[in-house]
Amino acid sequence: MTRRRFFTKRQKKVLRISAGNQCQICKAPLNKVFHADHQRPFSRGGLTLLNNGQALCAACNLSKGNKMLRENLRPWQQEAIAKCMDWFSASNENKHFVINAAPGAGKTICASKIASVLLASGEIERVIVIAPRTEVVRQWSEEFYAVVGRNMTRITGSDVNVESYGEDLCATWSAVQGLSEAFQLVCSSKKTLVICDEHHHAAVKAAWGDGADSAFKNAKYVLVLTGTPIRSDGEETVWMACDSNGQINYPEAGIYTLTYGQSVDLEYCRPATFHRHDGKFTVSVDDETSIDVSGTENAALPENVKNIKGLSAALDFYRLVCTPKYCLDGVTPDPNSYHGSMVRWGIDKLDETKNLMPEAGGLVIAPNIEMAEYFCALLEQIDGERPTLVHSKMQNADEKISSFRRSNKRWIVSVAMISEGVDIKRLRVLLYLPYAQTELSFRQAIGRVVRSMGKDDTSRAYVVMPTHKIFEAFARRVEGEMSAKAKKVERPKHKKCPVCENQCALNATECDECGHEFESRGQNMIPCWQCDVLNPIGATECHSCGASFKHDYKISLKDALRVGAIIRGMDLDEDEVKHSEKISASLRADILSSGDAVLISMLSRLPEEATSRLVKITSQYS
Repeated sequence: MTRRRFFTKRQKKVLRISAGNQCQICKAPLNKVFHADHQRPFSRGGLTLLNNGQALCAACNLSKGNKMLRENLRPWQQEAIAKCMDWFSASNENKHFVINAAPGAGKTICASKIASVLLASGEIERVIVIAPRTEVVRQWSEEFYAVVGRNMTRITGSDVNVESYGEDLCATWSAVQGLSEAFQLVCSSKKTLVICDEHHHAAVKAAWGDGADSAFKNAKYVLVLTGTPIRSDGEETVWMACDSNGQINYPEAGIYTLTYGQSVDLEYCRPATFHRHDGKFTVSVDDETSIDVSGTENAALPENVKNIKGLSAALDFYRLVCTPKYCLDGVTPDPNSYHGSMVRWGIDKLDETKNLMPEAGGLVIAPNIEMAEYFCALLEQIDGERPTLVHSKMQNADEKISSFRRSNKRWIVSVAMISEGVDIKRLRVLLYLPYAQTELSFRQAIGRVVRSMGKDDTSRAYVVMPTHKIFEAFARRVEGEMSAKAKKVERPKHKKCPVCENQCALNATECDECGHEFESRGQNMIPCWQCDVLNPIGATECHSCGASFKHDYKISLKDALRVGAIIRGMDLDEDEVKHSEKISASLRADILSSGDAVLISMLSRLPEEATSRLVKITSQYS
């Protein structure tokens, strides 16, 4: 006879009555999400009979329960689960619970555990997960199965008859609007829990927010997950509102918050150290005129060049930082450039981190594809290994991310691909030159390099960023959340063998335990800009000729005026590119939801950067 795992409704009712409507461990009153628990665990041969049953509250069952429900649960996750169960069982009409926890704290596992509790108690029959991008959806599918033991089907906006698919579903936010009716049907036909990951994507006025509100209006429960509730456009998100500092306007009983600082102190996340990479650009306008530009002072334009079109915009410090600098051949990256010194500093920190964590890797977030390719070439030139490159215009980008996650490669360079939710725990160094200069994107990026590898992980995360007022303000706020202990930086005193994990002396050439030979990389050096003699990173002047290393970089006016993009034969100026990136997502969502095959075909051939030009041309005929 097949063993039945779950207690029937009648058995649960009898257990509750016999317990006097109290948890049989803590004696707290039972709510409607109470657990009918096996005294002898089912996994150890316990039978699903009344004489082996007891009525428990969710919190006690999680603290007592077998491996299925409590393996590796962190204290904050247990607290969040208990608070969520109380909120869902309370007699109020609000069916949304919010978990606002720092990136890397373990929201995915926590949410999956909540789903497991609700499924086990019969409160729900189905789960739908909405996540920001394809790679994150894939991760959700894998982790959900590992925690809950149920398969989760990944679907897209082009799927039909979704209600007939497997029990549990996951999709991206961009697919929600096209699947709105299907999700409504799923939520109406079965008791459904919807998990909304990276909830800031769902602006009330945007297509995704409208789609989510209508698609899931019949869901029994909605679990909202966020680690960075601030939206860069200031829009209110569906189901809850945030102020400019990311404070969520929501009933206290319906939200669980875990800040980054708390996560560091509890050792769920690694502490971050910010390196403000200084630099002053001297732009040669002509033989007699030069202009100094830095991250702390605006450029002062001489009278004789004030009328040069676009010069003021071109001399913006961050724009110069995001402009590649080549050698005289116009192809080879200049190793003595601002980016060259930035890369060397990052390499030095990665090598230092690898003493504690041999598998550690580095991430470069670049503002555009040209700069990403430039950084790949620069890293290969200086570090000796070609990095992995991922951006939205290449095929199999998600597979390349997965491959890097499993490999021991040193660097990966990304344009808007490794952000929210993408989990590569071994990343520890971040070179940060993004397109978006928002606190949301900043905190999301920090979240990529602070994820802990476990209780023995003593590494730090290092963020190398331009000396830029905007980024410095964001960094100060993150540092303000950290305790004094977490801010203290100690250099490694030993290095770990990647084979047997034995601690060895920093200068050891091989492990004295297993004989593994350590890679010999030597000290990171930087060439003098004047005499080419190598000097240690951090030197203030050349030990050979005395030239100052105050990071004064000379570039030409031609380099400074390099703006815009040339894509598929179209010469686009910078304003067109920026406007395209702003409107592209919503325009594409509207075209996809229209179902028009001709428009969709045109869309597949249109570069994202050219969206603004298409809108401008078509508006002339409206």
